[in-house]
Amino acid sequence: MRILIPVFPGITTLDAIGPYEVLRQLPDAEVFFPAAVPGPVPDGAGSLRLMATHRLADFSSADVLVVPGGPGARPLQEDRAFLDWIVRVHATTRWTTSVCTGSLILGAAGLLRGLDATTHFGAVEGLEAHGARYTEERVVVRGRVITSAGVSSGIDMALVLAERLSGAVAARAAQLQIEYDPRPPFDSGSYAKAPQEVRDYLVARRARGR
Repeated sequence: MRILIPVFPGITTLDAIGPYEVLRQLPDAEVFFPAAVPGPVPDGAGSLRLMATHRLADFSSADVLVVPGGPGARPLQEDRAFLDWIVRVHATTRWTTSVCTGSLILGAAGLLRGLDATTHFGAVEGLEAHGARYTEERVVVRGRVITSAGVSSGIDMALVLAERLSGAVAARAAQLQIEYDPRPPFDSGSYAKAPQEVRDYLVARRARGR
């Protein structure tokens, strides 16, 4: 089972690595990290590198496509070559998925038009500009397209996907292997639940580019 997770400069690493840690455990799973140019790819903070193992051009098909997000996802909405690659691979997949602002890439490729979808709370307007209907659900399954909300939701998405690919036992085993048993110290993990002072703090930090 071929699983592609394309990487690009400005990626949010957990968007890719969270799903990877779940999906790599499935029977016969082969996970690849292609990029426009193989080699180290800087994350959105510029302080971490992911290693792209192959070129995008090395692949024209996949069983599963996982599109991560991050600051670098926004300029990719205008990258016709990358979007064309997404469309070509999507035509062959059993499942096409996104994490966080990876949904903007799917949207720009025309894959979310008329569909319910989710994304990071800061990218709702951009998602809807591509013809999708935003929903606050953490993981949204529509046909063979799955979108997930901000960063950490990629793990939830991957577990939902794992069950559909390999059954509940395999999915639960993957969850156990990574001890994914969230008990956050604060109840501020969604925009709807976060106190206003926390929202204001984050907005101000984002405005400073941090």
